[in-house]
Amino acid sequence: MSTRCDSHVHVVGPADRYPQVAERTYLAGVASLPDLERLAAARNISRFVIVQPSFYGTDNSLLLETLDHLGDRGRGVAVVDQAVSAAALADFHRRGVRGLRINLYTSLGTKAPLDVRFKASEAQARALNWHVEVIAPLAMVAENAALLASAKVPVVVDHYGLYAGFTPAQSEGRALLDLLCLPHVWVKLSAPYRSSDDALATRPDPAWLAAILSAATDRCVWGSDWPHTPEHAAHAGGALISPYRQLNYVNVVDGFVASVGSAELSERIMSDNPARLYEFAGS
Repeated sequence: MSTRCDSHVHVVGPADRYPQVAERTYLAGVASLPDLERLAAARNISRFVIVQPSFYGTDNSLLLETLDHLGDRGRGVAVVDQAVSAAALADFHRRGVRGLRINLYTSLGTKAPLDVRFKASEAQARALNWHVEVIAPLAMVAENAALLASAKVPVVVDHYGLYAGFTPAQSEGRALLDLLCLPHVWVKLSAPYRSSDDALATRPDPAWLAAILSAATDRCVWGSDWPHTPEHAAHAGGALISPYRQLNYVNVVDGFVASVGSAELSERIMSDNPARLYEFAGS
């Protein structure tokens, strides 16, 4: 049986040991690697891509420590600024980082325009054969489609492209789907609740899923988005812990597999595709 990978998770440590940025909109509670591994084992998932959350800014300490624990079973997507040294990035690579993330979705994301931020990250990523991961609302992805289409590195679009409010047939939807037809553009099939009226949704909009699979079957990867960060409306301020969405990990996995409707295809998306994108051993 192929090795399943959860391609989008966050790990959170105690706030007194791993400080969260002062401008955060909520205090994130502990979400440990042992807890994640225990939950994922129920569905034969043993590989993980640790994504740097916005509330840690450019301090990737916990991400790197987590990758050290995971060894060959872990990969990372980091957040850095332009001051980071080539030596530091080389160390990131040695420890399992394979991508850089640009956040234009939350209030803690970069304030620079996507084109400026992307070009800087693209240069850093290109030197290490990494990808650039973009989390941005669909309208912003569509607005910058030409930039992403001309990228010299692989581009990973987060969370189904955050399609809320749009259909695949609209111009914004077509722009995303045209991007996904390009051989260097990937998409994470993760966090359908971010584009749904249901804050606990485990299945994406069927029309969107079908359209994305039609465009990029071999460039889709699945992620749980664990520990399911609270919706923006539930953020209680930087001094208070906002509870994570009350989602059952097994139900998240099963909801995705049922939505795809093909065991063979879901295995490719959960195993073969991430093995290629993240350069897991044996891929």
